[in-house]
Amino acid sequence: MYQADRWTDYELIDAGNGEKLERWGSTILQRPDPQAIWPHDPWPRPDALYIRSKSGGGSWQKFRDLPERWQITYPGLAGDLTFQVEPTGFKHTGLFPEQAANWDYCSRRIMDAKKENKTVRVLNLFAYTGGATVACVKAGADETVHLDASKGMISWARKNALLSGVSDKLVRYMVDDVQKFVDRELRRGRLYEGIIMDPPAYGRGPGGEMWKIEEGLFDLVSRCSKLLSDQALFFVVNAYSSGLAATGLANIMRLALEPSAGGHSEAKE
Repeated sequence: MYQADRWTDYELIDAGNGEKLERWGSTILQRPDPQAIWPHDPWPRPDALYIRSKSGGGSWQKFRDLPERWQITYPGLAGDLTFQVEPTGFKHTGLFPEQAANWDYCSRRIMDAKKENKTVRVLNLFAYTGGATVACVKAGADETVHLDASKGMISWARKNALLSGVSDKLVRYMVDDVQKFVDRELRRGRLYEGIIMDPPAYGRGPGGEMWKIEEGLFDLVSRCSKLLSDQALFFVVNAYSSGLAATGLANIMRLALEPSAGGHSEAKE
């Protein structure tokens, strides 16, 4: 199991009965988590509680005055990473703290490569609010392409980059459909030393393009393998939102990536 155990501004306090209790800075939030199916002892009242709506979505019930958004910082391997936290109507906060384990992995690989004066270009697909993007840039990536289908997420990612002291000159932000963008990069002959993707279970591109992870992931990984340079450092796939087993991802990486790109793959919770 990979553990993101270096946080100070975030803490998973407890989980159970389909809920989790978390500390984001000095704010305690309680929100649903369908995988927490065990019981728990009574919790103290949080600062805010997410309540699902029977018609879909939901809302936050606040028990004290809270700012609309605030900041938390992660001690990245190459410097502090600062992120804007904002509870949304879909229970999310704009950050997945467990991904810090992947940020550190990518950062370590990039920092080692830069010690040998190697060029490092990173492609971050389904990039959300840019946690991995800012980590890679802080670690020394020469160029990072940050792609997401949502203009709102791109704006949020730019804010996180600014808060983390990352220059726009080192990030190329793209609002596009992932599959169409990858096809264009293949035609252009573009190559990257690192690829990161965090695909949703379902999604739509900016033009209404449909994405289903069970149908599209193997083909997407196969095509992206052709974007790796001869000096490739890493290819990271996270499937938090889909519930796919680690074994399933390991088989995809082994069959779609290793024959053409070499190296070895591993997959854990």
